[in-house]
Amino acid sequence: MTVLIPTDSKNRFECVISSIEENNTWILLTLEEGQIQNFEFHDRKEEILEWIDYVVVLNDKEYYWPFKDEGSKILSVTNEKSVDEIVEAFLFNNLREIL
Repeated sequence: MTVLIPTDSKNRFECVISSIEENNTWILLTLEEGQIQNFEFHDRKEEILEWIDYVVVLNDKEYYWPFKDEGSKILSVTNEKSVDEIVEAFLFNNLREIL
């Protein structure tokens, strides 16, 4: 399954989630059996050719409709900021689904 997260930088261990409109990069994660199998940075969403299962956003005020229209599920963080915190919350179903 694939998870897309807008972030503030391309530094894997220092980047944090950011607003879709203010992000500097996108992280596309491929998860299998509770593990990160692939981790890619993209400057623009249009560069991503893979199917996106989930998009993680800051809150329900983000402009996530294009992703929803493409069939992705939209999740929002509560207090998670780093990629590792977000992945852990995702795996434990602690992210909120935006309907």
